[in-house]
Amino acid sequence: MRFLSLLWQFTWIQILCCIFPAIIFLSLAFSKYIDIPFIPRYDLLLIICIIAQLLLIKFGLETWDELKVIMLFHVIGLVLEIYKIHMGSWAYPEDAYTKILGVPLYSGFMYSSVASYICQAWKRFDLTVKNWPKSSYVITLCAAIYLNFFTHHYIWDLRYILIIAVLILFLRTVVSFTVGDKRLRMPLSLSFLLIAFFIWVAENIASFFGAWYYPDQEVTWQLVGFGKITSWYLLIIITVMIVAELKFLKKDLQEDSENPPIHD
Repeated sequence: MRFLSLLWQFTWIQILCCIFPAIIFLSLAFSKYIDIPFIPRYDLLLIICIIAQLLLIKFGLETWDELKVIMLFHVIGLVLEIYKIHMGSWAYPEDAYTKILGVPLYSGFMYSSVASYICQAWKRFDLTVKNWPKSSYVITLCAAIYLNFFTHHYIWDLRYILIIAVLILFLRTVVSFTVGDKRLRMPLSLSFLLIAFFIWVAENIASFFGAWYYPDQEVTWQLVGFGKITSWYLLIIITVMIVAELKFLKKDLQEDSENPPIHD
């Protein structure tokens, strides 16, 4: 009975953390089957995403600082999308007024929704991280992972080497979180994998509703390959590392302002 109670509390908190991603998925489903006159689907999705973000701020579910982080990931994702479209990795076939180089602006919100989930989970689960590696190592690895999404089209795909590097760097790193009145913990690398798996599930749902199409889905929808989990694993690592580094930086700045240096 105790286990079921904790499982329910954990599930409910996860649902709350997924408010913004849920809005996007519901909008994808709604807009696939119901046409809104005079406005292309991708433009409608962009409007919904913007309104959703404003409402989350208005009702205090997200802060302005969190919105800044979310929009950073919007830019990171949009740049990656533009490149991947150019390389033919996937496509956005529908027309829209708000397309940049073939990529609809709403697509960046699918990346920022991942950042929104991480920010929500950080505060709702009261996350703390033990044995976080040096910032210089984290930033270097983060940059290498992001660059590999671009360079693997021309040179070797280093994703598995990067995954090994992640496992080594975060070998001793543990994340603690609260569910109800119980404090739990798990290896951070395991949390990366679990989140990546569920994003892969979400990706299948999104592609089914026509958020985008992979080349092998143009005629008939089919399951996204399991290999994509490694891509999401690396993307989640980038998200967590950036969110964590920004939170640590903010904490250091606050401590410095509260304890200014004493000059003789």
